[in-house]
Amino acid sequence: MTRFRLALALILSFVVLAVVAVHRGRATAAEPSGAVPARSFEFTYQVHVPANADSGGPTHLWIPLPQADGYQDIRGLRVDSAASHVWGHDPEYGNAFAAFTPTMQQSVAGFDVVLRFTAVRREHRVALDAAALQNGAAPAPRDPDLQRYLEPDKLVPLNGPIAELAREHAAGDTTPIQKARHIYDYVLATMRYDKSGEGWGRGDAVWACTSKRGNCTDFHSLFIGMMRSSGIPARFEIGFPLPENKTEGDISGYHCWAEFYLAGLGWVPVDASEAWKNPAKRDFFFGGHDANRVFFTYGRDIRLSPDQKGEPLNYFIYPYGEVNGQPVKNLQTHFSFREVSSQLPAVTR
Repeated sequence: MTRFRLALALILSFVVLAVVAVHRGRATAAEPSGAVPARSFEFTYQVHVPANADSGGPTHLWIPLPQADGYQDIRGLRVDSAASHVWGHDPEYGNAFAAFTPTMQQSVAGFDVVLRFTAVRREHRVALDAAALQNGAAPAPRDPDLQRYLEPDKLVPLNGPIAELAREHAAGDTTPIQKARHIYDYVLATMRYDKSGEGWGRGDAVWACTSKRGNCTDFHSLFIGMMRSSGIPARFEIGFPLPENKTEGDISGYHCWAEFYLAGLGWVPVDASEAWKNPAKRDFFFGGHDANRVFFTYGRDIRLSPDQKGEPLNYFIYPYGEVNGQPVKNLQTHFSFREVSSQLPAVTR
């Protein structure tokens, strides 16, 4: 009898353990993994500098390089070109670039540059819950690293209509986050994504608020101008979009976005133009950047190095060249990407 009871107890124990194991397995499958959405890809940036028979002086070419940060890893960065080059950084924002100094023969014949790298891009989200917002309620600290992001750009003045709009749409707000949300909502309610005609794409904040249309550059110039006018540091970032539903292909042009700074929280991501295109993600893009992008450079009015003789660059995502101190206007470019394994290790440049 004792043996029977012992056997029965063992059988019941195995049954209970099996049920618990099945339940745990189902619970694990149903629970989110917590993994941050990410994309891993190879990116190719090609430049052709056409032949220039009139090249009687020095030729310079600058190409922006991708940045590694908390949301983007870069590995295997390689530059292929017959022209010699060195690495450099602009003095104001620290943007990285490759600077080429071709020989006279290379300038006369024309030359090519191919930039290749592998990247892992992760979604960037900042929790804007009650506790976080309480920490971010204070004004931005007096930090010299933030000062540039409170100052005007050539096409983003902080007075006149931009300041008036900021005062009007942040009236009554007592915290930076309240002001930021109302400015973001105003930009979305007022602007439309429209690249017809002329004037768009320069990031002229006054033109944007008057025309009430444009591309990502115009959306974020208006947003940044109103934020800075309200005393909130905000910065411009630019790179390339990755098509959401493709694993490889050509990329026709750049994409840009913004971040603003909250004390206690740090830099908060914003993408107003993507929110306009996808109203269902309006709240996501106030505090979030998806992984469908690759980041290259910060800022506006960029002077690359003492060798640059032309005006500061409005923004720096395409190659910039000079011959005899004059800008080269016929540079040819091609950009493409190819998805690779998501198991790539996080290796920074």
